[in-house]
Amino acid sequence: MQQPGGSTLSAQKSSGDIVFACTHCAASFVVDSAAAGMTLDCQKCGKPTTVPNPELQAAAGNALKISDLQHQLKENESQRIEITGYINQLSIQLHRWQLRLQTLKERQQKLQAEVDAICGPTAK
Repeated sequence: MQQPGGSTLSAQKSSGDIVFACTHCAASFVVDSAAAGMTLDCQKCGKPTTVPNPELQAAAGNALKISDLQHQLKENESQRIEITGYINQLSIQLHRWQLRLQTLKERQQKLQAEVDAICGPTAK
Protein backbone atom coordinates (compact mmCIF):
# COMPACT_ATOMS: atom_id res chain seq x y z
CA MET A 1 0.00 0.00 0.00
CA GLN A 2 1.12 3.53 -0.56
CA GLN A 3 0.67 6.68 1.40
CA PRO A 4 -0.82 9.68 -0.44
CA GLY A 5 2.73 10.95 -1.00
CA GLY A 6 3.69 7.74 -2.84
CA SER A 7 5.91 6.02 -0.23
CA THR A 8 5.19 2.44 0.83
CA LEU A 9 3.84 1.70 4.30
CA SER A 10 5.53 -0.97 6.38
CA ALA A 11 3.70 -4.31 6.29
CA GLN A 12 5.69 -5.83 9.16
CA LYS A 13 3.48 -6.90 12.02
CA SER A 14 4.63 -5.22 15.23
CA SER A 15 2.91 -3.96 18.37
CA GLY A 16 2.15 -0.65 16.60
CA ASP A 17 0.53 -2.25 13.56
CA ILE A 18 -3.13 -2.00 12.60
CA VAL A 19 -4.81 -5.05 11.08
CA PHE A 20 -7.97 -4.29 9.10
CA ALA A 21 -9.99 -5.32 6.04
CA CYS A 22 -10.89 -3.37 2.92
CA THR A 23 -14.43 -2.02 3.21
CA HIS A 24 -15.14 -3.03 -0.40
CA CYS A 25 -13.56 -6.47 -0.96
CA ALA A 26 -12.65 -7.54 2.62
CA ALA A 27 -9.00 -8.06 1.73
CA SER A 28 -6.86 -8.14 4.89
CA PHE A 29 -4.16 -5.54 5.48
CA VAL A 30 -1.53 -4.78 8.10
CA VAL A 31 -0.23 -1.22 8.27
CA ASP A 32 1.85 0.82 10.66
CA SER A 33 -0.13 2.69 13.32
CA ALA A 34 1.09 5.97 11.79
CA ALA A 35 -1.35 5.30 8.91
CA ALA A 36 -4.39 5.49 11.21
CA GLY A 37 -7.11 7.60 9.61
CA MET A 38 -5.46 7.68 6.19
CA THR A 39 -7.31 6.67 3.02
CA LEU A 40 -5.41 4.14 0.94
CA ASP A 41 -6.09 2.40 -2.36
CA CYS A 42 -6.74 -1.32 -1.87
CA GLN A 43 -4.11 -3.46 -3.63
CA LYS A 44 -6.74 -6.07 -4.49
CA CYS A 45 -9.76 -4.06 -5.74
CA GLY A 46 -8.12 -0.65 -6.22
CA LYS A 47 -10.86 1.21 -4.35
CA PRO A 48 -10.06 3.67 -1.58
CA THR A 49 -10.41 2.37 1.97
CA THR A 50 -9.74 4.19 5.23
CA VAL A 51 -7.35 2.77 7.80
CA PRO A 52 -9.23 2.60 11.13
CA ASN A 53 -7.97 4.56 14.10
CA PRO A 54 -8.00 2.19 17.12
CA GLU A 55 -7.93 5.10 19.59
CA LEU A 56 -11.00 6.72 18.00
CA GLN A 57 -12.74 3.34 17.80
CA ALA A 58 -12.05 2.72 21.50
CA ALA A 59 -13.32 6.20 22.40
CA ALA A 60 -16.41 5.68 20.25
CA GLY A 61 -16.94 2.27 21.86
CA ASN A 62 -16.69 3.82 25.33
CA ALA A 63 -19.08 6.63 24.36
CA LEU A 64 -21.54 4.06 23.04
CA LYS A 65 -21.24 2.00 26.23
CA ILE A 66 -21.75 5.11 28.39
CA SER A 67 -24.79 6.05 26.33
CA ASP A 68 -26.21 2.53 26.71
CA LEU A 69 -25.57 2.55 30.47
CA GLN A 70 -27.23 5.95 30.81
CA HIS A 71 -30.25 4.63 28.89
CA GLN A 72 -30.40 1.61 31.21
CA LEU A 73 -30.20 3.90 34.25
CA LYS A 74 -33.11 6.00 32.94
CA GLU A 75 -35.15 2.87 32.23
CA ASN A 76 -34.36 1.51 35.69
CA GLU A 77 -35.42 4.80 37.32
CA SER A 78 -38.62 4.85 35.28
CA GLN A 79 -39.48 1.33 36.43
CA ARG A 80 -38.63 2.23 40.04
CA ILE A 81 -40.99 5.21 39.90
CA GLU A 82 -43.72 3.06 38.35
CA ILE A 83 -43.41 0.38 41.05
CA THR A 84 -43.31 3.01 43.80
CA GLY A 85 -46.57 4.40 42.40
CA TYR A 86 -48.15 0.94 42.51
CA ILE A 87 -47.00 0.49 46.11
CA ASN A 88 -48.48 3.86 47.06
CA GLN A 89 -51.80 3.01 45.38
CA LEU A 90 -51.95 -0.35 47.12
CA SER A 91 -51.02 1.22 50.47
CA ILE A 92 -53.92 3.66 50.10
CA GLN A 93 -56.28 0.80 49.18
CA LEU A 94 -55.05 -1.24 52.18
CA HIS A 95 -55.70 1.72 54.48
CA ARG A 96 -59.24 2.04 53.07
CA TRP A 97 -59.88 -1.67 53.68
CA GLN A 98 -58.55 -1.36 57.23
CA LEU A 99 -60.91 1.57 57.87
CA ARG A 100 -63.81 -0.39 56.38
CA LEU A 101 -62.94 -3.41 58.56
CA GLN A 102 -62.84 -1.17 61.64
CA THR A 103 -66.25 0.28 60.71
CA LEU A 104 -67.68 -3.23 60.29
CA LYS A 105 -66.27 -4.29 63.69
CA GLU A 106 -67.84 -1.25 65.36
CA ARG A 107 -71.14 -1.96 63.60
CA GLN A 108 -70.97 -5.60 64.73
CA GLN A 109 -70.44 -4.51 68.35
CA LYS A 110 -73.34 -2.06 68.14
CA LEU A 111 -75.70 -4.64 66.63
CA GLN A 112 -74.61 -7.27 69.14
CA ALA A 113 -75.29 -4.78 71.95
CA GLU A 114 -78.82 -4.23 70.55
CA VAL A 115 -79.40 -8.00 70.34
CA ASP A 116 -78.16 -8.43 73.91
CA ALA A 117 -80.41 -5.62 75.09
CA ILE A 118 -83.46 -7.31 73.55
CA CYS A 119 -82.73 -11.01 74.15
CA GLY A 120 -80.14 -11.01 76.90
CA PRO A 121 -76.39 -11.70 76.71
CA THR A 122 -76.77 -15.43 75.85
CA ALA A 123 -78.44 -14.95 72.45
CA LYS A 124 -75.82 -15.08 69.72
